[in-house]
Amino acid sequence: MNLLHNRICGSARWAEYMRTDLFPVVLGDVDLGDDVLELGPGLGVTTRELAGRVPHLTALEVDETYAERLRRELEPGVTIVHGDASAMPFPDASFTAVACFTMLHHVSTPELQDRLFAETCRVLRPGGVFVGSDGRAGLLFRLIHLGDTLVPVDPGTLASRLEAAGLADVRVTPKPKRVHFTARRPA
Repeated sequence: MNLLHNRICGSARWAEYMRTDLFPVVLGDVDLGDDVLELGPGLGVTTRELAGRVPHLTALEVDETYAERLRRELEPGVTIVHGDASAMPFPDASFTAVACFTMLHHVSTPELQDRLFAETCRVLRPGGVFVGSDGRAGLLFRLIHLGDTLVPVDPGTLASRLEAAGLADVRVTPKPKRVHFTARRPA
């Protein structure tokens, strides 16, 4: 992430937005179960919020610097793993839920995003839920990402991509600046 992006995503205002606006809407009454995987925690704002909601949380971060920082800063009950979400280092059916917030657009190609979706299905337990959100590519969103990877997820094709990855009960909710989604691994 570039300096501006880091500053925004590390701010108290962003943390408050996640806690009071995004999480209540995206997570709502979704039962995450007891063993949750978060993809792409970055600076850990969403990780801190998730950690208070679930018994066990694992976070998978592709950037080693961010992963090390999170290991130092987060409570011992959160497991931080350095790795790629398009080739997850976890056994099949490991988690009751997988969550990702504002990170899919940082995956460098639609093909790698699709591999991430397939890997998510693989590591979910039968009946497990995949829940998340991502930003939509308006002008401000694009400006914040100058010099960063920016591959927006098209809300119009997201449902079919999740289904192609093996997920079911897909719900995609486009918002003006975001897209929210849930899906399940078939039981």
